[in-house]
Amino acid sequence: MLTVSDLSFSYGAKQALDAVTFAAEPGRFTALLGPNGAGKSTLYALLTRLFTSPSGRITVAGHDLAREPRAALAAMGVVFQQPTLDLDLTIRQNLSYFAALHGLSGRNAAVRIDAALDRLAIRERANERARALNGGHRRRTELARALIHQPKVLLCDEPTVGLDAQSRAAITDHVHDLAADGLTVLWATHLTDEVRADDDLLLLHRGRLQAEGRASDLTGDTPLKDWFLARTEVEA
Repeated sequence: MLTVSDLSFSYGAKQALDAVTFAAEPGRFTALLGPNGAGKSTLYALLTRLFTSPSGRITVAGHDLAREPRAALAAMGVVFQQPTLDLDLTIRQNLSYFAALHGLSGRNAAVRIDAALDRLAIRERANERARALNGGHRRRTELARALIHQPKVLLCDEPTVGLDAQSRAAITDHVHDLAADGLTVLWATHLTDEVRADDDLLLLHRGRLQAEGRASDLTGDTPLKDWFLARTEVEA
C-alpha cells in the first residue's frame, strides 16, 4: 500500500537519507523507530511532498507520488508532529473545513465527520473550541480529521510528542485499532514503549535503515529498549 524505493535526500553536504527502501502493508502498524536526527521527519516531508528528491520512488495505493501527486496525496491521512488545528474553531468546524478541502460537503461530510468523531470517542465534545481541549484530545481531533476522506494510508510523525503517559497510550491504542481494521499505518517514534511485539518495525539511524521485520523477530528475548539502544549507539 505504501512503498519507498531507494530514496535519498541531502541538505547540502549532509546526507539525511541514504537509499531507504521499505514497504508498509495494509492492516499493519509499521513503526519507524529512530533516535532524534535519524531522518524520520525528512522522510515524512518527502512522503507528503513538502520536499522532493531527484532519486528514489514513492508509491501510495498504487500511485507514483512524483507522477500522480494528487491521487497519491488523496490516499493519505497525515498527523504531523507539530499541531495544526485552528484553535479558534470548534472540533466540528475544524473537521468541516478539512472535509471541504477534499470536496466533501453536506450530509456526506456530516456522516463522515460523525463517524470519525465516534471512532476517536470525542463526539460529545464536537462543539468545543480546540483551544479548550487538552493535548490528548487535540491529537484525537487531528486523527479524526485525518480519517475523514477515508485514506488508504495513515502517516503519523511522532504524534504523541508532549503528551502525558496516559494520553500517549490512548492515542497509540487508537491507531493500533485502526491498523487492525485494515488501514496501512506508518508511525514514526523514538519511544520504544509505543511499539508492540507484533508490529512491523523499521529501524532508522543516521539516514539508513539498519533493520526491518516483525519487532519480536528482530529483538528475540532482548527488551526492545535495550535492543534499540545497542543498535543506535545511544547511552541509557
